[in-house]
Amino acid sequence: MERYLAQPGKKVSLNDWDPNDKSEFKGNKDKAAERLLELNNELEELQELLYAEGKHKVLIVLQGMDTSGKDGVIRRVFEGVNPQGVRVASFKVPTPEELAHDYMWRIHKQTPGKGEIVIFNRSHYEDVLVVRVHNLVPENTWKKRYDQIRAFEQLLAEEGTLVLKFFLHIDLAEQKERLQARLDEPHKHWKFNSGDLKERARWPDYMAAYEDAISKTSTKFAPWYIVPSNRKWYRDIVIASILVERLKALKMQYPAAEAGLENIVIE
Repeated sequence: MERYLAQPGKKVSLNDWDPNDKSEFKGNKDKAAERLLELNNELEELQELLYAEGKHKVLIVLQGMDTSGKDGVIRRVFEGVNPQGVRVASFKVPTPEELAHDYMWRIHKQTPGKGEIVIFNRSHYEDVLVVRVHNLVPENTWKKRYDQIRAFEQLLAEEGTLVLKFFLHIDLAEQKERLQARLDEPHKHWKFNSGDLKERARWPDYMAAYEDAISKTSTKFAPWYIVPSNRKWYRDIVIASILVERLKALKMQYPAAEAGLENIVIE
């Protein structure tokens, strides 16, 4: 799955990344479902080990255009994990209290503690994406934020946090189909927001903003993965595979048992 890594220091052009790619899985969709279940089981065991060891922290950042599948990833990739050790933080329009502080204030307090996985559904990257596209702050302000974000993520990594960032890459045609499905299917009407169409009209601006954000902030300590997401099943396998691989690399161990357990008899 390293083919989906945005190499640190290299300029990203999203046109070079195929959102329809499924080259790392040769089976059919039924086989994909079986593989995802296997990965779910592995992730469940690794998350329990992470929680028990209480040493590492894991931050997962999910970014993508509307309908790219952030909620779907959370539902399917993390199915079965213990909610005691996994938390989702969503970042919407800042509140007045949040606006009264620096833009990272609301982010830092949501980062994971030891033994915890936190999933950011959108993140601090909104402040170099939406803020940039909508000209909410001057250009010289948001341009400074790439360095600030790198420094923030380096701090987290040096303090024991595994930082993994996933850009869910869909194309304009796929987004159209997914938005249309929200209109056509009554049980999905609650998901449709007419404001999404205005954002869709800014697609080229968002692609340029994402390319800069990924290029400038994919680092060894906080890498970006560009995940082909037109096929939901393949998107989930890619993300689950990377998570399992990176968690295994932590070489986690269960804490040592209390001395003398072999002599205890429960009557």
